[in-house]
Parts: sequence; C-alpha cells; structure tokens
Amino acid sequence: MKRLLLSTLFIVHCTFFVNAAFAQRISGTVVDSLTRKPLMEASVSLLSARDSSLVTFGITDGDGRFVFPKLAVGQYRVLVTYVGYKSRAKRISVTTERPDADAGTIDLVSQSQTLMEVAVQGEKAPIAVKGDTLEFNAGSFKTRPNAQVEDLLKKLPGVEVDRDGNIKAQGQSVQKVLVDGKPFFGNDPKMATRNLPADIIDKVQLFDQSSEQSAFSGVDDGDREKTINITTKKDKRKGSFGQQTIGAGPKTGDDLRYSGRVSLNQFNNGRQISMLGMANNINQQGFTAQDLGLGSNFGGAGQGQGGGRGGGGNVVRGGPGGGNVSNQGQVGSNAITQSWAAGINYRDGWGKKIDVVSSYNASNTNTLTSQSSRRQNVLPNVGTAGTPARVDSSFVTNRTNGSDNTNTNHRVNLRLDYRLDTLTTIRVIPSLSWLNANYSNQSQSQTVSAEGVQANSSITNYNSTGNGFTGNNSLLLFRKFRKAGRTFSVNWNVAMNNQNNDGINQSENRFARSNAPISSTAGSGTAVTGADSSGLFTQRINQLNNQLTRSMTNSVNISYSEPLSLRQTLEFHYTLSNNHNTSNRAVNDFNESTRQYDVLNTTLTNRFVNDYVTNRAGLTWQTKRLKYTYAFGVDGQQASLNSNNLSRETNLNRAFTNILPNALFTYNFGKNRRLRLNYRTRVNAPSVSQLQPVPNNTNPLNIQLGNEALQPEYSHNLSLNFNRFEPSTFRNLFVFLNASRTDNKIVNSTTFTPSGAQTTRPVNTDGYYTVNGSFVIGQPVRFSEQKANLNLTTNLTYNTGTSFVNSQSNRAKNWLIGQGVSISSNFTEKLDLNLGGNINWQSAKYSLQPQQNTTFLNQTVTLDVYYQLPLHFTFSTNVYYNHYGGSSASYNQSFTLWNATLARQLFKQNQGEIRFQAFDLLNQNQSIVRNVTDTYTEEVRSRVLNRYFMVSFVYNLRKFGAGITPPRDPFQERNRGNGNGRGQGGGYRRNG
Repeated sequence: MKRLLLSTLFIVHCTFFVNAAFAQRISGTVVDSLTRKPLMEASVSLLSARDSSLVTFGITDGDGRFVFPKLAVGQYRVLVTYVGYKSRAKRISVTTERPDADAGTIDLVSQSQTLMEVAVQGEKAPIAVKGDTLEFNAGSFKTRPNAQVEDLLKKLPGVEVDRDGNIKAQGQSVQKVLVDGKPFFGNDPKMATRNLPADIIDKVQLFDQSSEQSAFSGVDDGDREKTINITTKKDKRKGSFGQQTIGAGPKTGDDLRYSGRVSLNQFNNGRQISMLGMANNINQQGFTAQDLGLGSNFGGAGQGQGGGRGGGGNVVRGGPGGGNVSNQGQVGSNAITQSWAAGINYRDGWGKKIDVVSSYNASNTNTLTSQSSRRQNVLPNVGTAGTPARVDSSFVTNRTNGSDNTNTNHRVNLRLDYRLDTLTTIRVIPSLSWLNANYSNQSQSQTVSAEGVQANSSITNYNSTGNGFTGNNSLLLFRKFRKAGRTFSVNWNVAMNNQNNDGINQSENRFARSNAPISSTAGSGTAVTGADSSGLFTQRINQLNNQLTRSMTNSVNISYSEPLSLRQTLEFHYTLSNNHNTSNRAVNDFNESTRQYDVLNTTLTNRFVNDYVTNRAGLTWQTKRLKYTYAFGVDGQQASLNSNNLSRETNLNRAFTNILPNALFTYNFGKNRRLRLNYRTRVNAPSVSQLQPVPNNTNPLNIQLGNEALQPEYSHNLSLNFNRFEPSTFRNLFVFLNASRTDNKIVNSTTFTPSGAQTTRPVNTDGYYTVNGSFVIGQPVRFSEQKANLNLTTNLTYNTGTSFVNSQSNRAKNWLIGQGVSISSNFTEKLDLNLGGNINWQSAKYSLQPQQNTTFLNQTVTLDVYYQLPLHFTFSTNVYYNHYGGSSASYNQSFTLWNATLARQLFKQNQGEIRFQAFDLLNQNQSIVRNVTDTYTEEVRSRVLNRYFMVSFVYNLRKFGAGITPPRDPFQERNRGNGNGRGQGGGYRRNG
C-alpha cells in the first residue's frame, strides 16, 4: 500500500515539476485588417509545426492580446479564428536564446472582403464554451487507428470512462448519449460509444439536458440529465461505414472461445440506418444488459441475503476482475457469459413536418455463476420467549452457490415529432420491452456458532421460468403563442410492467425445532422429521410458486407559462397520477399421494391490490438576468394510498398531504465559470412488494415479509455544481456536491432466531442523511514537446441512518473517500499511453454492534499502452492491478490482470487487420467482493473468465461520397499540416 501511495504521489509531483520547468512563451496581438482595432475574445490555438497537434488554446483580452506561457523549445503554428473573419495561421520558433517569442500583430480579414478565385476553409478551435455547453473539436484529440467513440471520450478533459464503459463527466454519471441530437438505439449510452468509429466524429458536446417540458417552456424544473451529444462530420453524413470482426481461440475448460461482430451504417444526410450484430462467449457486450428480474427471486437469496441495508445502506467493496481485450469491454466479470445480439436503428425526416427515430434490438445472454462466500453475523439479544437473551452472539455462515440464468430480450424504441404548424408540435415517445427468462440455482450453506457448534444447514434447489413486459409511452403537445414566452404543454405518460414467474423450491434445512424461521412455511409439502444425534431437526420443503405482478401508471402533467416581463416568467403546473398494482402469489405444496403440486398453501398465498393516486399543483416564479437566474416554486400534493388484501379480506386507506417547495439559482462568473444550486423535495411511495404482507420463503433461512402499513418517504435534496474551464491553459475544475435528508425512510427490521435463521420486514424511520460529492481537477502537462492530460478526481460519500435488529435500533455511519489520478497522452505518432490509479478508503460503524465496525482499503492501478511497430504491426497492452486490504486473511490479497494484442494491418489502404489477443496472461483474474451491512460482514468469491487466446480478423469499411476513405494510415503520416492544409491525426484540416 505504501509503495502505491508513494508511486502515485511521485507521478503527481513529477508531472507538476516538469510542467513548471518550461519558461518560454509566445505572445501577440490580433486586430482588424482595415480598422486596426483590436479583436477581443478571438480564439487562438497553438499547434505543433511538426504535425499540427494541439499544444494549448486561449482567447484574446480586451486589447486583442494573447500570451502562451511555459512552452518548450520548438517550432509552432499560431492559428487565429474569429466569427465573421477568415482564419489565419503564423509560424513561429521558440529557442533558448529567444525565450519570449513575439508573434507580432496578426491581421484578420473580414469575410465580406472577397478574395478572387480563392476559397478558404477555416480551422476549428479545439474547445468552445457556448452557454452551459462545453464543445470539443474531435479532430484536436488524437486517437489510435480504428478507435471507437469510447476511446475519443477518454482523451477529453473532465471525462472519465471506466473498464465497463460507464461514463462520468465533470464528476457526474452520463445517462444519455445522442448522435446528431437524436437518440441512438434508445437511451443506451454504450450503443453509440462502443459501436461508432471515432474518425467520423466532428464535435463532442457536453451539457445538462432538461426535461422535455422544461426545455420547451424555458422554466427550469430542476430535472436534468448529464448528456453527451456527438455530431458527425458533414462529409461523413453521406456514405457507408462499419467494422466486421471474427475471432476464435483454443479451449479453456470445456469451451472453445469465439467472438464475432458486425456493424454497418449508411448515412444519407438526414437519413441514418445502422445495423449491429454480435455473438461471443468471452463476456463482451456492446450495449447495457437488461434484466427485468425474472427468475431472480432466489438469486439474491442464493447468495445469502441477510437483510439490513436499512439505515446506513451497505458498504460494498467491488473488485471483480474484468478484461478488456478489445474496445468493447467485458461484462459479467463475476460470472461467465455467452451472448448474441442484433439490432437496427433508423432515423429520417418524412417530409417537412415529421421527424422519426426508431430502433429495435434483440439479445440473448446465458450467465453461469459459481460463488463461495463467508458471512459473519454479530447479533444482539438473540433468545426465545422465556429464555434470557444472549448479547452479541456470533454466527459464521459458509455458502456455495451456483446458478444458470438465460435471458432473451426484445426492445423497441420510437421518437416521432409532428409539427402541426410553426407554433404547435406533437411528440410521441413509446418504448417497449419483452423478456423471457429461465433460471436455476443450487446452494449449500452451513452456519456455526462462536463456539463451533452447528446452528443450521441448508441445501436448496430452485428452478424458475418467467416472462415479462414493460412499456412506456409519452404523448406531448407543445404550443407556443404569439406573445414571446407564453407557452402551453401537456404530457400524458403511460407506464406498464407485467411479470409472470413460476418456480419450484426444493430445500432441506436442519435446525432446532424451536428455532425454525417461522411456522408459516409449514404445509403438506413441508415435512419435519425428529431430531438427530446432534439435536437438530430436519425440515423439507417442496413447493411450486407462481408470482404474477401487474403495474400500470397513468400521469398527466399540464404546464402553462406566462411572461411577466422580459426577465420574469410565471409557470403554473398540475399533475394527476394513478399507480395501480396487483400482486398475486400462489404457493402449492407437493402432494405425496398424487405426486402433484395440488395442495394450496394458504399461509404463503396472497392476492394484493394497491392504488396510489396523487394530485399535485403549484407554480414557479423565474427571473433571468445576464449573469444569474433564480427561481422559486411551491407545490401542494394530496395523495391517497389504498391497500386491499383480497386473501385476508382487509383494506387499508390512508391520505397524505405534503407541501413541496423548490428553488434554483445559477450564476455565471464569466464565460467559463458557472455555479448552480438546486433544492428539491419529493415523495416516494412504497413498492407493491414492500406492501404485500405475505411471507416469501424462497430462502427458508431468510424469510421476507411485506408491511402494508408503510408510509411514503419524504425527502429533501440540495445539490451544488461548479464548473470552471480555462481555454487558454486547458485547466478545468468541476465540483459536484449533493446532500439529502429523508423522513419516513423505508428500512429493514431483521429478527434472528438463536440458530441464525432470520425474518426481514420493511418499516419506516426518520433521521436518514446522505452526502456525496466529486472534485475533479484536470490540466495538461508537458514533457519536452509532448503534452499529456492529468486528471485528479476525489470522491466522497457519507450516509447515516437507523435500522432495526431484533427490535433494537441500530445507527449506522458509512464513509467512502476515494482519490484517483490519471495521465493520458499521445507522446508521439507511434506511442499512446494512459496511466491511472485509485485509492478507496471505506469505513462502517454501528451503534448497536461495534464488533461489526470495519475499515478497509481498495487500490487499483491501470496501464494502457499502444505502440506502432515497423512493417504495419501494432502492439497494445493493458494491465490492471487490484489490491484488497483490511479484510480477513484469506481475502486480503492482490492480483494482476494483463492483456495484450499484436496486430498487423492489411491491404493497400489498411482496411484489414489480423489480431492475436491474449487475455489474463498471468492467469490471476479473480473476483472478490466485500459486503458490509448492519447485521453482517461478508466476502464473496466468484468464478471468472481466466486466461485464453484468440486470433481475429477485422475489416473496416469506409465509403463516403464518390470514393472510399480508408482508415488513417499512421505509418504514412509525416509532417502533415505544416502549412499545406492537410493536417490529420489530432490537428486541423485547412484548404486554401
């Protein structure tokens, strides 16, 4: 650990030291060629004269001056761009004898002046700040040949992409990635980032996207999503492109390794058609997997659910070793997954009034899981009626668990805009999904007391099949009026979720008769035999269960905005919502005489109907000024909760009235600094599974109960965002802080028997608080003439709350503090290097059981290298080191995951490629996860995909316009962009 800390500090200090060692600078002045007046806020880019790659960027001050300090000795080009003027570039040298190089006065010619027979196409600035949107010019950031969009995003300041392809920007998770402003295969970010090539991208725009109605009315409702929009190059919007890959490798275990992938895109300006297909058994997916939860009723139980995330939540230390042999990443890193998928995305304009975007994709995944776990419970006051309680008893449970889960999923998405006239638009956004699942699980567990005496044991087999359907449709009507700022909109949303699951639960459990979990598991299908020599009784369960759940939500939201003045707007809104849920659970015991499951278990069978109706009305007053915007609003909400237990013939009706205030404040300190404060309140209703009072004995040693007396949660949330970006130095600072308090928080109440069996039931409690934040600093650092990007990311999470163990309140306090460091650079045309490290410290403390208090560290280091060899060979490798500390000795260990690829480019235009890939060369890949809750600590080890080899052939199609545009040839790029207007590979294109 000390070596890692010292190495991280050494990297940081060295990079800052090297950055400060350069004292040379370039300065100059930009003026109008006719008036000789200085041009303020002109974009000035400093490029390397060798390859036109970006060195730094800035804007001119009020006197038209610019200065680039701390430069290395070398040859540069100064590129000046300004709206309404023709771009101009100027070469300049920086030497040790001439440390202060003066570019002199640079004259810009107005576009209105015609140059006879000359066409000039301006070069683009690398970064532009447009309001609350940060725009990156993709050509200014080098990527390796045949890179995907995901590789480009890793180069952008303030953007992080983890090993699973999840994106963070400015410290916040990116929920949506658009292509040319429209969805691409629905709202799955990975479909765009892992299936589109980087070389067709013109710009990457980063912003917070408002809700549909908020964006239309201009009144901010605080509902925002961190969004990336990637715009394609104009000359790439007409043609065909794609990538085809096929690969195979020798057996590992019982299976041959294989991988195939095909993508084909045809763009014709406004019309875009994309087709994707893939199949493999190496845990790769180019999209986010979807699982409606069918067949997984026992999935968590099989791993030994212990309840009690409750008040403080659980602290989870992840760390399953993944793999990243190719750009597509790997999923299911705590299992072995084989999958196939296919899909099509369509976008077009039907006439002048209709725009449509639609997609369909189908997928099938089979996931094999094999796990072993060790759980330690430290429990207070465990006893039975009439028996003195034992304080702080301890149990250790060892469990093995294996499952086989197959999901087949179909998804359809559509977005249709119909413009009735210039003032009225109708938007329809349906989304449908169907899922079929087959699930089987086998588990064995044994629990012993602190004295080493066996408390219970269990052998369970669970098999299920199920199907589900989810649907969502939004119908929006937008209407503007002649008076500017006056708007009217209606949003009708319908959401459906239907699931049907059949399962067979067969288990044999041994414990003392008086310590059985609950008597409600009894029935003709439950047999209890006499005690054995150890005094333990055996309970056998053989049951067929059917769970049918249906949910439908209808909501109508009406909004009307009225301008009070040029700066002030008043918005009125009203929402009516009805959530109707039915949950039917039928359990039949096995009849030995008929050999059928024909005996109804009335204790475990239940029909339950729940309705939650809300009426919410309010207004928002918003004021917009040049530098700041503020808004205040208040809503009144009346809700009614009706829970009807048809099996028990009981009915519960409750009404709730809440006042929901909200406020918003944004302030622009300057063009590149922005502060945003947002305060919101909301009410969250309990789910139907939390309300249904019937026991779920899928895991007989962990009975789950509902609570029909639950009340809705009421939460306050305050968030702060601060962004600062300096175009002149590329330094960026992003701060995100979120704090919340929840009243009537739904937490777990867990009761244990002396034998370690437990029953968990949700209850309401107050005093839940959580704070989380991110602090991101990024800036370029220079090594001689080479530039790298350094990013420092600090994360903080704290939460505290109360849960209940054996009817006693247990206050939990959880901390997580993480520090990350990453450096990425294209050091030369041949070498691309990315280095990163993370240290995460986690702590959990409990008032009721201080023996459960725990503190541990998780440290990771990643290295990703790409190097161009002679004769059109390339070599790439990535190394992932993971160290666990602070847990039990058997799990306190480290491992290194090392992958490597050797490739040879083929054909005249390098359209083909042969790859030899090696995954987990050291054969150390493993998955260890530590879970800490208020009732137990647990360490889970999973079987993962270990060392394998594969040979692949890759073909890249690039056909635009009249000819074929091959992938960039890195071996032939030499000194392009030095004034001849052909800069590539991270520089600028300039003709003239």
